[in-house]
Amino acid sequence: MRIEEAAPGGEGPERRDAVVVGTGVCGIYQLHRLREMGLDVVALDANPAPGGTWWMNRYPGARFDSESYTYGFSFARELLEEWTWSERFSGQPENLRYLDFVVDRLDLRRLMRFDARVEAARWDDARGLWRIEIEGARPIECRWLFLGIGVLSRPTMPRIEGIGDFKGPSFHTYHWPHEGVDLAGKRVGVIGTGATGIQVIAEIADKVGSLTVFQRRPNWSAPLNNGPISADEMADIKTRYDEIFATCAASPGGFEHIPERTGFWEATPEQRRALWDRLYDQPGFGIWLSNYKEIFFDETANAEFSDYIAERIRRRVTDPATAEKLIPKDHGFGWARVPLETRYFEAYNRDNVRLVDISETPIERVTETGIRTTAEDHELDLIVYATGFDAVTGAFDMLEVEGRDGVKLNRKWTPDPSTWLGMMSHGFPNLFTPSGPQSSSASVNYPRSIEMCVNFVSTLMEQALARGVERIEPTQAAEDAWVRHVREMYDMLLLRKSRSWFTGYNSNIEGREIGKVRHIVYNGGAPKYQRILERTAAEGFRDLIFDGQAPRTPEEVSPAIPVKA
Repeated sequence: MRIEEAAPGGEGPERRDAVVVGTGVCGIYQLHRLREMGLDVVALDANPAPGGTWWMNRYPGARFDSESYTYGFSFARELLEEWTWSERFSGQPENLRYLDFVVDRLDLRRLMRFDARVEAARWDDARGLWRIEIEGARPIECRWLFLGIGVLSRPTMPRIEGIGDFKGPSFHTYHWPHEGVDLAGKRVGVIGTGATGIQVIAEIADKVGSLTVFQRRPNWSAPLNNGPISADEMADIKTRYDEIFATCAASPGGFEHIPERTGFWEATPEQRRALWDRLYDQPGFGIWLSNYKEIFFDETANAEFSDYIAERIRRRVTDPATAEKLIPKDHGFGWARVPLETRYFEAYNRDNVRLVDISETPIERVTETGIRTTAEDHELDLIVYATGFDAVTGAFDMLEVEGRDGVKLNRKWTPDPSTWLGMMSHGFPNLFTPSGPQSSSASVNYPRSIEMCVNFVSTLMEQALARGVERIEPTQAAEDAWVRHVREMYDMLLLRKSRSWFTGYNSNIEGREIGKVRHIVYNGGAPKYQRILERTAAEGFRDLIFDGQAPRTPEEVSPAIPVKA
């Protein structure tokens, strides 16, 4: 089903069966599956090397919040056997080495093209092709287009006057210089105390001359409890990978952490505290995801648990006034994805660290020499902006994706995304978004979700290739039904009230204010999402239009191919 060859002499656009945009976790696996199908495929990446977020993010403290051995790809036994993790939650350098290892072990690098920034993708309805426009390069035309771009890969800067006036070095954490930064003796300012800010602050507090943290709103956080993985433990892990990934598949979050089976109100206060004490000292997301289910939807239960976490913070911060500033008052623990930290709260016990509450003394502007609040001028040598991302949809918005009748994807997704299973969108034939909004990619242990989504899309592609199908898109009715389901999942949980990227909130983006919830992630959990994907495939993908005609019953399509486990 390959489209016609390129014109002689290299004139006109390059021709491929399929194009993958992105060579991070999603792009790597999607490229591998498409090559397995025998398609002529190329993967494009604006970066000079593969790795996606783990190539870009070099800031101090960048590391997994997933257990390392649950983050790796599960689809190939030889990859699991050959790779050895050194830490329970490994840092960025090791994570990047792992992805390089996978790329080379699968011989994918030769199918990747780097420093290839995609500017636009336009659907030619008459020919049934996508035209990919690349900065400074020859366009590519393809039948099938896969956007494997990251959910946190469009950084946002704060809306503060004078950012360009500062004479010293300044940058968003996403753009931390790859050659490193000399922090010794420097007066450093960090704006932001979200997940990235928490990692940076904890890591550099003892390496700088002074550290001034500008906090608008505190975030709940709990200990990562990281540590090395011994050779014996890693050998044991390699014998238990089937068990480990089965547990992840049964967990709503795609981690090893299974919710507590006893109901919150069935346990006594003493039993609840005993559980929380145990979970607080365990590695990873156990304190959040192995907790009572009620903390996610029952405000009274959540308030009691949040009081417990607040108490733990007070124990760790010497100055009571500082401790209170670090405890959120506007939302409960777990209403948003929980940042995990390593001695973050203890950083504020250091004499060289100062917390500035900009809800009390707002930043007026950045000056040539630092940051001016309504209370004082802070003289700084370096400014770090840990101010978050235009999450999930932001990376898609950077591309001008134009579907049928000239409809732009970013306009269709404003103010709220509209997708089918998070992986396709009506009016955009042959466009697949395995890491897209309203899929499970942002709400589940990322590689576990990516394997689900890529397997599903690849199963669909295998059917299409077997039947000679050249055009696929979801019906509008099926898309509308999925959007309703996504919204229903939000309505069940306390996270709907949070000011977090799970609800699309970002005060650094005009119009992204509290009360304007964007339904950008799927909150039904990994097992439910996987069941939906399996049922959809088993029913012959009845929600889709194949070559202009939607199948009505399973008997009208070829037998469904099971979604690859």
